[in-house]
Amino acid sequence: MDPVEALDEIGFWLERGRASSYRVEAFRKAARELDGRSAARVRELAASGRLRDLPGIGERTATVVTEALAGDVPEYLADLRVQGEGPLVEGGEAVREAVRGDLHVHSDWSDGGSPIDVMARTARWLGHEYVALTDHSPRLKVANGLSAHRLAEQLDVVAAVDAELDDFRLLAGIEVDILEDGSLDQTPAMLDRLDVVVASVHSKLRSERRVMTRRMLRAVEDPHTHVLGHCTGRLVTGSRGTRPPSEFDAEAVFSACAEHDVAVEVNARPERADPPDDLLRLAVDLGCLLSIDSDAHAPGQLDFLDHGCARVAGTDVPLDRVVTTWPVDRLLAWTHAKR
Repeated sequence: MDPVEALDEIGFWLERGRASSYRVEAFRKAARELDGRSAARVRELAASGRLRDLPGIGERTATVVTEALAGDVPEYLADLRVQGEGPLVEGGEAVREAVRGDLHVHSDWSDGGSPIDVMARTARWLGHEYVALTDHSPRLKVANGLSAHRLAEQLDVVAAVDAELDDFRLLAGIEVDILEDGSLDQTPAMLDRLDVVVASVHSKLRSERRVMTRRMLRAVEDPHTHVLGHCTGRLVTGSRGTRPPSEFDAEAVFSACAEHDVAVEVNARPERADPPDDLLRLAVDLGCLLSIDSDAHAPGQLDFLDHGCARVAGTDVPLDRVVTTWPVDRLLAWTHAKR
């Protein structure tokens, strides 16, 4: 087994299981260290017991490399594969089978941890037909949001990665901040160039109900908006602690989503589980489209879709109203028609 692939796959399973970033980084860093060296040099170091002379190679990663070079699936990887059998959560298997893609994925261009090509190749490995790369917009400085110039540069990278991958589409997108006045945090000219725009609130989450409602309604009415991302902004668990949901007139906002053909995101990150169950049912009752998205910031998190699929399975929404079950040509016909 290729040792770099073994190390990266271990990183995937650890990310999927929500292991600490420190543990994950040990394997990702080792993979990058070996990736820049010739196979012959790696074999030479392994044969002489000097793998740990390399920066970022510790006892466990050296063992993984040695076992892979011997032609075996490393024992640690084999154990992780067994632990990872089956979905992350039960109940959403039929929905997951129908889901073809993911419209909310981040890379190391903003606050994700992996390069664009790694995110895309992992998605294809998982069986996705497409993903939209949706790094953050410029006002979200803490997440290294992309200026119009950086976004334009990223579009060239997206096109190049997409051209390399058969039977898979990497779509150009953005998670654009909904600013305080409801406008979108990117130039209209740049938004016109994108396949998918996810619009999300990231600031002033405790605004008064009427103010937040007005802000969200303007964003939903913007013809560039395709998906309303993690609509309440809540956090229910995780390393960042908890945060209550924003207050807004959900019936008004979701009715506007239905009117303007904007999908309400079912954000599948376990720490978000957004929207809450009552609002998810309301969105379904009001006829909204849904988009089940991972909001992945690392390759292993792409499998977080299981959580969102289980939640959607608990509603009576027809799967044809879930846009991420659509084939890519239909999806793009929908997003482009909104312009």
